Amino acid sequence: QVQLVESGGGLVQAGGSLRLSCAASGRTFSSFIMGWFRQAPGKKREFVAGINWSGGNTYYADSVKGRFTISRVNAKNTVYLQMNSLKPEDTAVYYCAADVDSPYIATMTSPYDYWGQGTQVTVSS
Repeated sequence: QVQLVESGGGLVQAGGSLRLSCAASGRTFSSFIMGWFRQAPGKKREFVAGINWSGGNTYYADSVKGRFTISRVNAKNTVYLQMNSLKPEDTAVYYCAADVDSPYIATMTSPYDYWGQGTQVTVSS
């Protein structure tokens, strides 16, 4: 079992920044692919960013490329999502997820085995 706990969400004005954190426990964090997803009201959960076990490979949705940065510190069992130049359309509940057995970063939700409870990000215009 893996437990994931997100933190760092909140209310921010357009153009501002937030950093989300996701703390993992329960298994060998350093072997997982980690992903961030988001879900806005009435919409499907969508991929935001992913990172491989070492942090040497990352992948972003086109909508956040150049504004968001995913990173991880395996010694702290934590993955981060730095969000800059936030827009109102970034408003959503943000989830971190762990994929314990895929060899690549998946953008679909189904390969991910464990999910956090989510943290709300609201960007005002």
